[in-house]
Amino acid sequence: MQQRVTGFLTPRQRRLAWLGFLLAAIHAPVSASLATDASWLFAVVVAMLVATVIIADDAERRRPQPATDELQG
Repeated sequence: MQQRVTGFLTPRQRRLAWLGFLLAAIHAPVSASLATDASWLFAVVVAMLVATVIIADDAERRRPQPATDELQG
């Protein structure tokens, strides 16, 4: 029986990460159009950080499972 490989984020954390990414990605252009300074760059940095965590979790989930001792017998 093969177990499903999971990443380091739980499904709930993964959904919250996607929500945070979408909110930050929407916030950046809106605040850029309203603000006269460069404070909107913070939203871009946060969105990039959250996206990096999501990508790392995807890579962990797609990593092949190591061989088990059952096959060696």
